[in-house]
Parts: sequence; structure tokens; C-alpha cells
Amino acid sequence: MVKWGRLTTFLIIVVIILGLVLSTSQMLYKKIPLGLDLQGGFDVLYQVGKPGQVVTANDMTATVAALNNRVNSLGVSEPLIEVENGNRVRVELAGQFNQEKARQFLDEQAVLQFKSPSGQVLLTGKDLMSNASYQPDPQTQAADVAVQFKDPSQFAAVTQKYLGQRVSIWLNGKMIQDPTINSVITGGQAVITGFPTVQSAINMAKLLNAGAFPLELHEVSSTSVGPTLGQSALHATLFAAGLAIVLIFLFMIFMYRLPGLIAVVALIAYSYVLIAVFAGLPVVLTLTGLAALVLGIGMAVDANIITYERIKDELRNGKSLQSAVIAGQRKAIRTILDSNVTTFIAACVMYAYGTGDVRGFAVALIASIIVSLLTAVLLSRSMLFLFARSNLVKNPWWFGFNGKVATNR
Repeated sequence: MVKWGRLTTFLIIVVIILGLVLSTSQMLYKKIPLGLDLQGGFDVLYQVGKPGQVVTANDMTATVAALNNRVNSLGVSEPLIEVENGNRVRVELAGQFNQEKARQFLDEQAVLQFKSPSGQVLLTGKDLMSNASYQPDPQTQAADVAVQFKDPSQFAAVTQKYLGQRVSIWLNGKMIQDPTINSVITGGQAVITGFPTVQSAINMAKLLNAGAFPLELHEVSSTSVGPTLGQSALHATLFAAGLAIVLIFLFMIFMYRLPGLIAVVALIAYSYVLIAVFAGLPVVLTLTGLAALVLGIGMAVDANIITYERIKDELRNGKSLQSAVIAGQRKAIRTILDSNVTTFIAACVMYAYGTGDVRGFAVALIASIIVSLLTAVLLSRSMLFLFARSNLVKNPWWFGFNGKVATNR
């Protein structure tokens, strides 16, 4: 006798899953930030300081902060700035922008110094507030940069001491201005002149606001991907992933029939939840991340295959369909957990000790393992249990089994 309550619950779950996927998956996908290998951009690895120079944790923190400020000035979304091997910093910027100008802006030093006539450093860029701005000269419209000192009295003391003398302004080791102090400046404000263009003055204001690096940056390696190449790689990878998923779906339905169809619904839920996770964190999606997601689908299928084969073993032992489903699921769970735990440990090790794309792959793999346990184990098992208990299908052939089953056990 068909138990309509369980069958109705099963159908409601299927409708909810498919409804969510069809109505919101595209919106969630558009929220996922894409890595530079999928939408173009560049990757630069810098070494902080000269070879053999002692680099402290504070130096690295200040360097990362300065790079973050400069990236924010560029307006690039979802940048990746991370420390590698103690004294190296990797910067990944994805999107469509002038890559050459961005790279020049990132590693420019912006070391500002005010020097006395004898060459003594009186003030530096560290004494400035982070509000430098482009300011055209009211008379000549020349490109100037207005700055303000954190301690106005300090700047006032300098102008008073060197009244009538020249206090030169140096930028990155080059003198850009050599003005004579004609009066004591008490407001803590000054104007730096000598910029050839408006854009150069604007860039300098941004650099001064971002702050100078505590140590020099030396480029170790770089990778550049054009936007067209990135889109081509994205389309090719999505096509390959879609083809793999379709083949997996067909295999499951062909081999396991109705349970395979249930597994397909669970895998659709798995893919949807992963998209939601990547959109919500947010996690930058790269080519290696896509590969990890497809691998995760294969792992989720493994969990279903193990369960279904255990069910078929129970059917061979003469158990009824419902008893075989219950016993098969119970015996499969330990194997499923063991295989996922070992892969999870491997992914955590890759994340802890890997760099760049390796860590991206590890993050995607960890997320896929957790989601697969929720969907392939909990959701798929619950749906299969509800369907089996509904008594809609009694012939074990629909469960991929062609042998005889005892009906009184």
C-alpha cells in the first residue's frame, strides 16, 4: 500500500530544491568574484627587503597595510594580498584596468623627506596626515599637492628655525622643490609643487596617503592575464565542468535507476549550496577552484555509489527493499566518513603549507567536502529513505538490482 504522506514529503523536497535552483542560482553565480585567471588581471610576488636583510613581522604588517591602501586607491574589487614564506607578499588583482599603470603605482616607494640646508632630515612622509590632495595653483593652475602635518607645532618649529633659509623637499631620493621659508607656518599645512601633470599630482597624493613601505619591494615573479583570455578560459572550463556533470548524472541514472535519479537531485542541491557558499563568503573562484568543485561532485557521487552498492548487497542477502535501504545506509556511513575525513585532512595540509593556487584549490575542496556530507549523506539518504518507505516501488529492479528478494524479512 502506497504511503502518500511520505511520498508527498519526498516530492515537496524535490520541488523546493529545483525551485530554488531555477529561481536564484543565476543571481548567486553573478555574485561570485572571479579570479584573475577567469576575468583577467595580474599576479605579482614581491620580496620585502634586500636578500639577507632581517625582516620583522611588524615590517610585513606595515607592508601589507600600505599595499592594501594603494589597492583601495585603484578601486579594484576583491584583491588578494597575502604573506608567503615570511618575507614575501603576493598581490593578485583581477578585473579590467590598466595593468602596467597599476603595477607602477603598487611598488613605487613614495619616500617623502624635508631636509635642512645641510642635508639633515627634518620631517618625513610619516609626519603627514592621510589627507593629501591635488590642489591647482589659484594663479597659474599648476598641479600641486596640499598636505597637512599631524603635529602643526612640529612643522612650525622647523619653519621658525630655518626662517629665511631653504628647506628642500625630496621624493624617492630626488629633490623636487627647494623653497625658501619666508614666514613661520603655524597651521601645519603646506603645498608641494613641481608636478608636471595633474595626474602625477593626483597619483602622488594617493601614494602619500597610502604611506611609504618600511622596506624596499623587489619583484620576484609576475603573471598577467588579459580579459579576453580569462573569459575564454572561463567558458572552456564551465563547458568541461557541465559536460562532466551531465555524464555523471547519466551514469547514475543508468546504473542505479530511481536511486540514481535521487542522487542527481542531491547533486543539484550540492552544486547550488556550493554556489551560495562561494557567493556568501565571498570566495574568489579560480580555475583550480572550479577543478576542485568538479572533483567534489565526483566525491559526492562516491558517497551515493557506496550507499547504493551496500543496499544491493543487502538485497542479495535476501532482505526486503525497505530493510535493505535501512541496513545499506547504516553500513555505508562509516566508509563514507572515513574517505571524506582523509581527503579533508589532505586539503587542510595543502591550505596550511601551500601558496597561491594551491590554497585556492584547498579552500574549494574543503568547502565541497563539507557540502557533500550535508547533501550526499544527509539529504540523499533522507530522500531515499522517504521514497523507499512510501511503498510506491516494490520491484528491486528500480533500485539497480536484478536478483530475487525475499518478501517476508
